[in-house]
Formats: sequence, structure tokens, C-alpha cells
Amino acid sequence: MIEYPCYKAAAAHVAPVYFDVDKTVDKACDVIAEVSRQGVRLIAFPETFISGYPHWGRIVAPIESDHYFRALAARAIRIDGPEIARIRAAAARFEVTVSIGFSEGTDVSVGCLWNSNVLIGGDGTLLNHHRKLVPTYVEKLVYANGDGAGLKVSGTELGRIGMLICGENTNPLARYALMAQGEQVHISSYPSVAPARRPDGSGGYDIQDGIRIRAASHSFEAKVFNIVAATPFDATARSFLESLGPDTLALLDRGSQTVSMILDPTGKPVCDVLSTEEGICVAEIDLERAVDLKRIHDVVGYYNRFDIFELRVNTAPNLPINLSPRKLCADVSGERDGVEPAHDVEGFGADRAGRAALQRGTGGVEKVHYFGAPDAGE
Repeated sequence: MIEYPCYKAAAAHVAPVYFDVDKTVDKACDVIAEVSRQGVRLIAFPETFISGYPHWGRIVAPIESDHYFRALAARAIRIDGPEIARIRAAAARFEVTVSIGFSEGTDVSVGCLWNSNVLIGGDGTLLNHHRKLVPTYVEKLVYANGDGAGLKVSGTELGRIGMLICGENTNPLARYALMAQGEQVHISSYPSVAPARRPDGSGGYDIQDGIRIRAASHSFEAKVFNIVAATPFDATARSFLESLGPDTLALLDRGSQTVSMILDPTGKPVCDVLSTEEGICVAEIDLERAVDLKRIHDVVGYYNRFDIFELRVNTAPNLPINLSPRKLCADVSGERDGVEPAHDVEGFGADRAGRAALQRGTGGVEKVHYFGAPDAGE
């Protein structure tokens, strides 16, 4: 008999202490402690929660924002650094599985940043480290492209959990890659305000509608619970950005606020929807609810044509260089001599805890996963 997990999950609709890494980590740990007292076993924090989204990118010219970029780079953390270690310790202490976004830096380049997310198990284990595949819109002026190493679903006692960051939730191939790995719980992370409108109110789009449509679409198509975590635009962010001037800040004040919610496999919210004020969305996750819905149409099962469609995903991490101590050579019989595994440049393509070792095959050969064909292998 298959037993489906049933438990409480939460979306943390909370703001970071803008550009204060230590206080933001403190706040995250406090929230983890609080939801554990409510019986929550899984919580999702917003995009770039540690320690704030680069709002200036949408409202000032690049030449006018170098000092903000330097400030962001100075606060970018590492996947194996003390900040993530503290979050992992809190997750283990309170037995809560945690998803949290952060601006990630690397020792290889002081100017290379990623918009990243990490999934941490209730025992503190690092389950997944995902870098946003393509920075959205003006984020391209701040963040580098991610890779497919974190485009995976993590098997946990709470179900199979996948996660995408903000605009990635509009990418049908990225979403399908998670569906095809048996995703049962999806995590969608977003920032706060989107100043997409002009000062006169024209143009742009309503990001709340965008989030609702994306979240409902993925829940309905994948038959998954979707935990949507965004953040309010609070006083700490506004204070840090005051040097932009009142007219420019007004673009943020009048912008479209994001929303947080939890949706069931039909695409309907199953908790209060939060926007401008801080709070915690809590709902019950009952994975058995997806079974009957999958019977109607299952896009990774019988409701597809794998003889017609095929998706190939490269899960190898991007590296600036592979260093191997021995060259690949052939002996007189034509057989290859063995090579030692390639070494990562410290701090770039993988964390020193072993992300690369998990994502690369022997000798640094890239692994390619095929989703769709019934008999396809790696």
C-alpha cells in the first residue's frame, strides 16, 4: 500500500532586512522556529531573500547603479558559507524543510553573481542548489545565467519537491522537466514590487495576475501543490534606496505588489492570499489529492506521446575551466588510458561540499538526462 504524506506547509510572506545579511539570516531562523511551533514541516522563503532584490535595475540606468551593484556583490553569499550553514542548523533543530532564495557569489570572480535558491531537508541536509536559468528582464544586468545542475526534483519524506525562481515559472520546458521527474510539491519564489508601469500609470502589467496565472497553470498541469513565496516592499528596502530620489522611488511605491499563496492540484488557493503586509500562509498538503486528478490527464504518463516528443536536459554545472592532472591518451591497442576526475575551480561551478561530484559522472563527463522516452536512459 502506498501511503501519501499529509502535513502543514507554509509560504513566508516576509521581507528581508534589506541588504543586512546577518539580520536577514536571524529573521529567517526566527520564522523557521515560529512555523515549527505551528506544526509546519515545509516552508518556502521568497526570491533573493538573503538579503534583498536589486530593485534599482528596473528604474535607473546601469551607469547610475554601479554603487548599488558593488553593495550587492559585497553581500553575496556562498552555498557553503556560514549564512547557509545557519539556515541548515535551524532546519535541523526544528525539523523543518526549508527553501530559501539568495544572491550568490563566487571566489572566482568578484563580479559574477547568481540568483539562487537552496532546498534544505528537515535534518539540515543540502538537497538541491538551483541557479536561475535565465535572469528575467533587467536582471540580466545583475545576475549570470544559471545551469541545469539544480533543475531537479528532490525526493523527501514530504514528497518529491521541485522549485523554480520567478519568471522560470513561465518556462514550459523547465516546468515539464520537473513534472517528468515526478514532482509532487512545487515551490515558486518571487521578489516584492514590480515597477512595470510608467509614472502616469500606463504600460506595464499586473504582476499579481501574472503570478496567479503561472501558479494555477503549473498546479493544474502538473497536478501538484504549489507554494508561492513573495515578499512585501518594506521600510528597510525603501530606506536603503532613498538616494534614488522621491520621483524614482515613486515608481516602486506605485508598482504592482507580488503575492504569496498555496494552491492545490486543481490550481485553487487553499489559504489566505497575502500581498502588502507581512504574514505566513499555511495550508495542509495532502498528496493523495493528486491521484484522481492524474487519472483525468497526466502529461508525464499516458496523456502524452513520447514517440513524438522528447525533452533532453543537460544537468552538468557550468564551469569556467576544468583542471585535470592527467591527459587523456591512447595506448597501442587503441584503448583509452584512465583519467582522474576533473577538478572544479573552487567556489564556481559547484559548492565544495560536493555539488559537482553529484552532478558529473566519472572523469568529469557531463550527464544528460532524457525525460519522455519510456526506455531512454542517461
